[in-house]
Order: sequence, then structure tokens, then C-alpha cells
Amino acid sequence: MKHTLLQKVWDAHRVRQLPTGQTQMFIGLHLVHEVTSPQAFSMLRDRGWKVKFPDRTFATVDHIIPTRDQTRPFADTLAEEMMSALERNAKEFGVPLWDLSSPRQGIVHVIAPELGLTQPGMTIACGDSHTSTHGAFGAVAFGIGTSQVRDVLASQCLAIDPLKVRRIDVTGSLGRGVYAKDVILEIIRGLGVKGGVGYAYEYGGEVVDGMTMDERMTVCNMSVEGGARVGYVNPDATTFAYLKGLPFTPHGGSFERAKAWWMSMASDADADYADRIEIDGTALAPVVTWGINPGQSVQVSERIPALDNVEAKNRPAVAEALEFMGFKSGAPIAGTKIDVAFIGSCTNSRLTDLREAAQVVAKQRVSSHVTGLVVPGSQAVRMAAEREGLDEIFRAAGFEWRGAGCSMCLAMNPDKLEGRQVCASSSNRNFKGRQGSPTGRTLLMSPAMVAAAAIAGEVTDVRELMTSRVGV
Repeated sequence: MKHTLLQKVWDAHRVRQLPTGQTQMFIGLHLVHEVTSPQAFSMLRDRGWKVKFPDRTFATVDHIIPTRDQTRPFADTLAEEMMSALERNAKEFGVPLWDLSSPRQGIVHVIAPELGLTQPGMTIACGDSHTSTHGAFGAVAFGIGTSQVRDVLASQCLAIDPLKVRRIDVTGSLGRGVYAKDVILEIIRGLGVKGGVGYAYEYGGEVVDGMTMDERMTVCNMSVEGGARVGYVNPDATTFAYLKGLPFTPHGGSFERAKAWWMSMASDADADYADRIEIDGTALAPVVTWGINPGQSVQVSERIPALDNVEAKNRPAVAEALEFMGFKSGAPIAGTKIDVAFIGSCTNSRLTDLREAAQVVAKQRVSSHVTGLVVPGSQAVRMAAEREGLDEIFRAAGFEWRGAGCSMCLAMNPDKLEGRQVCASSSNRNFKGRQGSPTGRTLLMSPAMVAAAAIAGEVTDVRELMTSRVGV
């Protein structure tokens, strides 16, 4: 057949081809939250429309909710208004809502997979750019704007531009202290933040094949940071083992029938790709961003680029980043002092992420000048972590243990940087002002690297800490 998963899913959900060249595509799963949905629901109400398929739309709260004091009404009046609007809209339009009183509440890209809503072969849309996360299951998932949220609510369809597929194989194996976050940061560094424009990224190779579903979600989550609209991994035995027995997945014989169909949606062995890239996973090391986009990064043992050595076309962007960050051209990234350590976000707030970080901080103390936050991605993750005693490990080390939410990733809540603070963050974006302060500075890295930086008070190679401590 020579078809990719993207083409198979595209064809299965195609309603018609539009005169514009776009495809009118049926959306199998629509996820909404409190920030991008109020205007969309208002547009439906103004036109007298209903939600076409309310059983295919699910809502949660994550972006604006505080993670420390979640007492209602919220101290932030705008946050309270958004929260109340979603509650009213969900009730009026018959959309299921998991609010703070529900054990299913959490970051939208964390709860949908853990509940089994996210399944192979699906089309998934959400008013959030990191919807590409769900591609880890072999779904075609993308973020949409508020007007498109309205369109999906009203019709369950979207007009989508065609995409090419770039196959990215990560070969070999990862060394100790190197994680999925390092893989995707290295990919973005190599291909650029605009390298994926017009593409879907299909990830494979021995490294990706050997990843857990949590790790695959981390990789797919940041596909959008490389410019790709979609990022996905073909479904396999790891996918099926994760999905089996979850609340929204088929059960019994229905699961086996679904599994057979899911397998059929994987890319054919001889599939045609517009482009292919191979990366040697064995050569990878922990990666840290130094600039103001996720592509401006170096391995932890490397130096920030020397401006004189940068291609002329890239110098303005590098110079801007250096000036904003206050870093010296050619300086080492290791040893950069941090003020805040944040472990959380839809990229790295799952149970395995917290376990990796807890291993690093066990029997250690956060540096006296560092504020450390650990924010689980969902109430289910938080409860599971507490059953394992991870919360006690983090608290003993000096971290604050918070409720589930987006928190400092985008700072649309009380968790914000102040002034020129530098944050070691396991999140997905290091844009200017991203974490709440117009002058705050963000260094993206894996949860284990954030944990190591919190202990050292500066950027440090987590592998050195592992070497010095038996059992880490």
C-alpha cells in the first residue's frame, strides 16, 4: 500500500475535499478547557446552535487554576470568570466536565491518555497547541484556535490543510541520564523551530520503539515547537498494553477487535515519506536551552554559541537571545545560576517524570537560593505519586508539592516568575514572558536535569550526580 499512518487516518476521516484544497475532516475527539472555549460557546449561543456530538467532547480545567490554594471563588477574578463560564457552558450544552471536585481533573493532555480517551487512528483536536501530544498513540492530533473550537463544537468537522510526512528515526540507545526530553530538544535544535512547517513528524527507530508511552508523549508534545502540525508514533504492543483496561477503551472482545484495527492503521513497512532523518541516540547527551525559543539549545557540556561563529542569517536571532538572557557569547551553559526549579507541564508531569526527578533529589536538599515546585499533571498522577511516597521525597528535599494544573508553564495563574529570575523548567516553551515575568528567563531541560539544577543551584550535568551516588 505504501501508506503512512497520517494518510490512512486522513482518508478514514475525510468528509470531502474542499475547493480550497483543504480537507473537511471529521474530528473523533474534541478536548476543551477553560481558556480557549468561552468565546466559542458564546458564538454557538449567539447563533442558536447546539454542540453536534456532545459525547465526543470532554472538558477539564487546567490553565488558569491555582495549584496552591484552590478555594472558590479564586482570588484572580478573571480566572474565576473563566472557570464559571466553562461550568455554565458544559451544563448548558451537555458536555462532560471534570472540574476541581473530580478525581479525573488535570491537564487536558495528561488526562485524556490516562483515561483511554486517546486512541490509535483517531483525529483529535483541542484549543491548545500541544495537542500533538496525543500522537504518541498513533492519533492525528493538532491544536486549533477559538473559531475552530466553535466549528468542531457545531459540526464535529474542521477544514485542514494537507501535510507531508517526515520520518525521524532515532537509532541505537540512550545513555543513562538522557531522556525523551533530550531527544526532542535535539531534534528541534537540528531541524529548527520552523523545520516542520507543512509536515507531520513520524517518530521511530530503536530508541522511540523502546520508549514508554509517557516518553513518547513527551516527544510528540513538542513537535509543534519544531513547527510540525502533527507528531506521531505508530501504535504497537507498548501502546496496546497502556490502553488495556482504561475507562474509555473497549473491553473484552471489543478490545481485541479494536486492537486489530489500530494495528492496521500503522504506517506500511514500505510507506512513502516526503523526507527521512536519522539521529544517533547513542551520541545524545542532556540538552539545555539557552535562548528564547526551544531550538536555541546546547548539550550540557557545550557552550552557548559564539556570535562570530554563527551563520550571518542567524546572527540577529542569536544576538537578541543573548541580550535578553544576559548570557555571554561562547560561555558554558553548565554553571548558570538558577532561581526557580519547575517540574510539571503537559510535557513532563506524568508519574514516570516525577519518579525520575525524585530519584535525583532523594536525600538531597534544594539549594538555599532556589524555589522548587513540583506540579503533577493530573489528580490521578498526584494520588499515585503520593501512594509511592514521592511527595514526601520532594518535600523533604525542599520542593513545594502542588495540586494538578498547568502552573508555571504558561503562568496564567499565580505561579509566575518575578523580575529577572532564571527558571530551570521541564516545560515546553522558553519564549519571552512565557512564565509570567516580561523579563523572566527560562531554561528548558528534562525533569531529572531540573532536579539536579535545583540541588546544585545552577545548571549541572545530572549524569555526574548519578555517578557520585550509587543507586540513582
